[in-house]
Amino acid sequence: MRTIGVVVKRGRDQAIDLAKKLVAWLHDHHLEALIEPEHCSQIGGTAADKTAMIDRADLIVVLGGDGTLLSVARLMEKRPVPILGVNLGGLGFLTAITTEELYPMMERIIAGRLSIDQRLTLAVTLWRAGSACSQHQVLNDAVINRGVLSRIIDLETTVDGHDLCVYKADGLIVTTPTGSTAYSLSAGGPIVHPSLDVMVLSPICPHTLTNRPIVLPGTAVVRVKIRAPDEEVVLTLDGQDGIKLNNEDVIELRKGQMGVPLVQSATRQYFDVLRNKLRWGER
Repeated sequence: MRTIGVVVKRGRDQAIDLAKKLVAWLHDHHLEALIEPEHCSQIGGTAADKTAMIDRADLIVVLGGDGTLLSVARLMEKRPVPILGVNLGGLGFLTAITTEELYPMMERIIAGRLSIDQRLTLAVTLWRAGSACSQHQVLNDAVINRGVLSRIIDLETTVDGHDLCVYKADGLIVTTPTGSTAYSLSAGGPIVHPSLDVMVLSPICPHTLTNRPIVLPGTAVVRVKIRAPDEEVVLTLDGQDGIKLNNEDVIELRKGQMGVPLVQSATRQYFDVLRNKLRWGER
């Protein structure tokens, strides 16, 4: 391991201060540090944007929260680079490493003793007028939902070419196991262990009581056709990127060809994170 990318949460002084110390530590261990250009003057290191980091780095350290980690993971479509997420005070379900654990973890990683958890992604394709006009990758979820002033929308949904149903709802969440503890959980979806090869469809405020979340195999191809000629509909990717949809647009979702490798804590397991972050199982 020779090159480490460091991504910091924007507008967070704690992240900048920690990054300065980390870059100095990396230098002392004869490792090159790649830093986003806008932070190089404050932190040091070699300037590289996120895409360049993914091309060059052996490891990417994310200092911030889950949103910052997701912004890196969505770009990882050709080369899977291990991501070490360090939580700086928020919920941090994906960035599960504490600041106190950072340097012991780095010592283990440099020594080759790292535990990797391969996370499934979703490939999301927007079809408009019969043509694929954009393609995306998400680690958490893709959400189709109505605008603020819109009414209930119709989402004509098929699985592997077979009719599933027409969701009459505020929207639909299609999530990976990793994203099952995010928006989908708030909409009544199940918690899914990240080792499973599945995806979950969770309707948002469905008009019909029988429309409930459904778990599909990872081999499934889901197509959702928008039936909302007079309503505003938006596709949101990992809660960060939004795309305005047209009536009769089709969203195709399938397992991504490239997974995202997350470095796991040496002392904390998935169920520990559930209990600590979500207070899961408490009375």
